[in-house]
Amino acid sequence: MPTMKNILLAFLLCLTGSAVLAQGAPPQGAADQPYVMEYYYKVQWGHQQEFLQLFLKNHYPLLKKGVEAGRMVSIKIETPANHMTEDSRWDYRVTIKFKNSTVATTADTTEQTVIKQLWPDQETYKREEQRRFEILLAHWDLPLTDITPKP
Repeated sequence: MPTMKNILLAFLLCLTGSAVLAQGAPPQGAADQPYVMEYYYKVQWGHQQEFLQLFLKNHYPLLKKGVEAGRMVSIKIETPANHMTEDSRWDYRVTIKFKNSTVATTADTTEQTVIKQLWPDQETYKREEQRRFEILLAHWDLPLTDITPKP
């Protein structure tokens, strides 16, 4: 059964994919090359720490399992050093380098099994994930293309 995250990712990839192509952005590298996505999170004021704690407890371990399994190459979590205007504000950016574009854009068929292994208390896990999304104002995904000229 697809997770809400996977459904949202697929939907956003469809939306951003057509927008990127319409802008004439160069495609990411070959199919066997790493594929980079940035995930942005904008949280309700005053709930940034709560969101981060829930993210680190209930989502980051799943991402680390993706690295261990070889689906992902690396994960980086960042927050801006200074504040921004409200319309451009984001609180957390998670950059994931996937093994390749196919892995990045297809569902992980083992995800539900891994979730049950990592969090045997599924009621608590589901309640905390629900809370993490309740305090989230916005979330968007941005596929990146490295266009740095080769020497």
